[in-house]
Amino acid sequence: MGRAVEMCSGLGACRKKLDGTMCPSYMATLDEKHSTRGRANTLRLVMTGRLGESGLGDAGVFDVLDLCLECRACKAECPVGVDVARFKSEFLADYWRRHGTPARTRVIGHVHTLAKWGSRLAPISNVVADNVVMRWLVEQVVGIDRRRTLPRWTRRTFADRFRGRERQSPALPARPAPPAFPAPTVVLFNDTFTNHISPEIGLAAVGVLEAAGVRVGLVPHVCCGRPLISQGLLDEARALAATNAERLHDTVKRGEHIVFLEPSCLSAVRDDGPALLRGEAQRKARAVADACMLFEDYLERSWQKDPARLALRPGPSRLLLHGHCHQKAMGLLPSARALLSRIPSCTVVDLDAGCCGMAGSFGYAKEHYDVSRQIGERRLLPAAKSLKDDEVLVACGISCRQQVAHFTGVTAVHPAVLLQRLLAQ
Repeated sequence: MGRAVEMCSGLGACRKKLDGTMCPSYMATLDEKHSTRGRANTLRLVMTGRLGESGLGDAGVFDVLDLCLECRACKAECPVGVDVARFKSEFLADYWRRHGTPARTRVIGHVHTLAKWGSRLAPISNVVADNVVMRWLVEQVVGIDRRRTLPRWTRRTFADRFRGRERQSPALPARPAPPAFPAPTVVLFNDTFTNHISPEIGLAAVGVLEAAGVRVGLVPHVCCGRPLISQGLLDEARALAATNAERLHDTVKRGEHIVFLEPSCLSAVRDDGPALLRGEAQRKARAVADACMLFEDYLERSWQKDPARLALRPGPSRLLLHGHCHQKAMGLLPSARALLSRIPSCTVVDLDAGCCGMAGSFGYAKEHYDVSRQIGERRLLPAAKSLKDDEVLVACGISCRQQVAHFTGVTAVHPAVLLQRLLAQ
C-alpha cells in the first residue's frame, strides 16, 4: 500500500469538473481533500510520519476517505491509475481492527444474508421495511437515512423462477446453430440483487440470450463479495472469492463464459477476487476472471460474429444511456452503446453523467444523503426529469436505477429488459 499511494504524481487530473467520472465527491464539494490526489496525499503523509502524531487509525484520516464512493473512476481516468477504492477498503480493514466494526458495516457487508431472509419472509419483510417507525429505528441503530426507500424483496427469487422454467420446458435456442458451430453455452452469474430484488432482469437476460441462440445455465456460487470489499471486511471477502473460484472453475474448464448483469459484481470477481487470493486459489480466480463478461459486452460480441442471430423491432426514438461507474472503469461502456445502437430507428445518447451518487450503500447513509443527491444533480437527475414520452433512460446498475427512482420517480430500465421488449416475434 505504501508503494501504491506513491503512484500519485500530483498532476491533479482528478480535479476536473466538466466530464468523466473522477472524482464524484470532489465535483460535488470542490474540496481538495475529497479529490483522488487529496486522499492519496493524506495516506502518504500519514504513512511516512509527516503529519505529526496522526496515524492510520485516526478519525481525521477516516473522514478524508469517507466520501470516496469507490467508483473505481480514478483507476481508469487517473493518468497513473491511482486506485483509491482499493486504498479505502484496505484502510477500513485496518481501521475496524483498531476500533471495532460498526453494526452498519456488518449489515451492509452481509447484505447477501439479509437478502435471503428478506425473500424468505416476503411480503412481510417489505411491509415491515416500509413502516415509518421501523425506518426511524433503522436510522437510529444502523444509520440508514429514513428518507431512503429500502429495496423490496421478492418471494420467488430468480433462481426459483429459472428452475421452474426449466421444469416446464427445457431451454433451447430460438434458432439452432449450424452443425459445424454448436450453440454456445453461458453461465449467468446470479447476483444478490437480481436474485432477490429484480428477478425480471435475470429472466429478460435469459430470454434475450436464448433468442440469440445461446444456452443459459446457472451454477451454485456465493455473493461476489463487493459489499464486503467496499466495507473493508476483507477477510470474509477473501473467503467468498476462494469459494467462487472453486465453484466456477469447472465452468471455465468447459470453455463457457460467465455473464454478469451487474457491473459491480463483475469487477469484484474480475479485479478484486484474484487480488485477494494467493497460490492455487489465485490461479483459479484468474482463470475465472478471464471468462467473465458483462451481458451487454457478451451480446455485442456475439452480434458482431453473426449479425443475423438476433432481430429487434424499432424502439424508442431516443435512448439516454447512463453507464455504471465500474462499467466505465472496465472500459465496457462502448460495447453497451454499440449494442443499443442496433435498435432500429433509435438514437443512443451517452449522458456522460459521471457517478449517480448512490454507489451501492453510500447513498443510503444518513451522513451521505445530501452529497449523494448533489452528485446526482450534476447531470443524471436533471436528464431523468426532462425525459420525453418517446425517450427511455437505460442503466445497468441497480444503484443508478434506485437513485433515479428515488429523486425523480422515473423508472430507468436495464438493457436486458429493454431488448427483451423489442425482440421480433
